[in-house]
Amino acid sequence: MRKTATRIAMIGHKFIPSRDGGVEVVVGSLAPRLAELGYDVTCYNRTSRHFKKLRKTRELDRTYRGVHLVWTPTLDRRGLAAMSSSVIASVMAAFSRFDLIHYHTEGPCVLCWLPRLLGKKIVVTVHGLDHQRHKWGRLASAYIMGGERAAVRHADGIIVLSKGVQDYFREKYGRETVLIPNGIDPAENLPAREITERFGLASREYILFLGRLVPEKGIHYLIEAYQKLRTDKKLVIVGGTSDTDDYVRRLRDMARNSPFILFTGFQDGTVVEELFSNAYLYVLPSDLEGMPLSLLEAMNYGCCCVTSDIGECADVLDGSGFTFPRGNVEALWETLQDLCDHPEKAEEKREEAKRMVSSKYTWRDITAQTAAFYRRFLPK
Repeated sequence: MRKTATRIAMIGHKFIPSRDGGVEVVVGSLAPRLAELGYDVTCYNRTSRHFKKLRKTRELDRTYRGVHLVWTPTLDRRGLAAMSSSVIASVMAAFSRFDLIHYHTEGPCVLCWLPRLLGKKIVVTVHGLDHQRHKWGRLASAYIMGGERAAVRHADGIIVLSKGVQDYFREKYGRETVLIPNGIDPAENLPAREITERFGLASREYILFLGRLVPEKGIHYLIEAYQKLRTDKKLVIVGGTSDTDDYVRRLRDMARNSPFILFTGFQDGTVVEELFSNAYLYVLPSDLEGMPLSLLEAMNYGCCCVTSDIGECADVLDGSGFTFPRGNVEALWETLQDLCDHPEKAEEKREEAKRMVSSKYTWRDITAQTAAFYRRFLPK
């Protein structure tokens, strides 16, 4: 490290600290640890309606665990929030004294050529192939693809989270990337207290999905499979919408005649820790993923996990859980029924999952790998 601290900017997340999505969890975990290593880190947060009110009263936090927070003006409208905040952040960062700008996700990279033109080094983390997500229309997908092409052309280095995405960039663009996965911190399991008081949930008496309620997560497959199950266990669906209100209404319509399906909305803190700690099964039936942080968290708490067989999930499980063919409701039902009928099978995978994740995916190691990647592009 140089005598003066290397100045790093991060752009592309919504805001930190937050569990609003996997990108936010990653930035909120990585940035403070880079600060602990001696980097001078600034994160550009979006200013939503809620934060605009706080800004007027000067109550917005300006630091988080040693990280500087800059709140960028944002057009808080569907399809415009991410674009407006990242464009403004790119301009602000380009004319500031940063050594390296780290973009998260492809769309925000549309303007990454500007800080590169002004001498900044550019690193991009591709958290998943965002243009493939169902919620985006043609215009939004075109914008994301524009950011992807800008990253390929202008970034000094690109980080991906899975081998599948690494293959995609090599085959489509001839661009080499480095695979640095997401990380996790050791977790302490908690008894079911708050979730019992608030939702009537008892330990090992529910099947859990936790994540954004978006079509590519395959929650509709899970509801359909659950409705065929012979079990007294509840299905608990935890998460908020992400410009996907129509999809959430569809899910609620599917579950209307199923009294044991519970939608909790977005949750964080102790509630999430208790939900993971006490789930009988954690299910992630996704059609598309980057690297599912919620799966890492579930494994970290010793959940027995069931996922679709897409590479991004199967690679993380690495045999320490169960998979079913993507989109196959019948196969998902059969897997869930077998595990409900044979609790010893679920129990066998709990410690195995915890050992797997703690041996391969720690934030300490991921931060060290990221810092080493930065050093490839910075002056010695």
